[in-house]
Amino acid sequence: MSEIYKRNVKGVLEALNKQKIIICGAGGIGSNLAVMLVRSGLKNLSIVDFDSVEQSNLNRQYYFKHHLGMPKVKALKSVLTQIDDVNVNDIYTKITQENAKEILSGFDIVCEAFDDASQKAFLTNYVLLNFKKSIIIASSGMSGLDGDIKTKKINENFYLCGDGVSDMSIGVMSPRVSICAGNMANLILKLSLERG
Repeated sequence: MSEIYKRNVKGVLEALNKQKIIICGAGGIGSNLAVMLVRSGLKNLSIVDFDSVEQSNLNRQYYFKHHLGMPKVKALKSVLTQIDDVNVNDIYTKITQENAKEILSGFDIVCEAFDDASQKAFLTNYVLLNFKKSIIIASSGMSGLDGDIKTKKINENFYLCGDGVSDMSIGVMSPRVSICAGNMANLILKLSLERG
């Protein structure tokens, strides 16, 4: 085992790497979640996003000034491979009704990390209806400064992280976004141990 992971919870590394995981969205939630999973020992990860890094992203997303203008999936891949040897499948596209089946097939855990409410709803419903064995972990409400960020089990295949009520109009900052991403990462580790 790599020296990096010698303080991991016993069994997490092996269990985590039995799961096929995709993160849909590489913004505040997605970028921080990806970093946490790689720091936990994940060796193979798929990330899908169609956006590029902007200066306004730097207050909460795991990017740096030299990433400005780069596709987020490419910038994030460069960050992750500086942590450890990790195979990142970076998919630079927008998930649509037409390509969702091809992109999402075969994953044990699908992480929803979009900003747009309609995209969140589309992805969640698509996974629940079309991939009965996949678990979807979605995010909702982490803006502002008040309210608890919690993880709620909706059903056997659907978990929701966030405060569930706040919206982007309040303003969004690094601490609550990171807490939500941390909750999602922790849930993935727990589910991996249970399933592994």
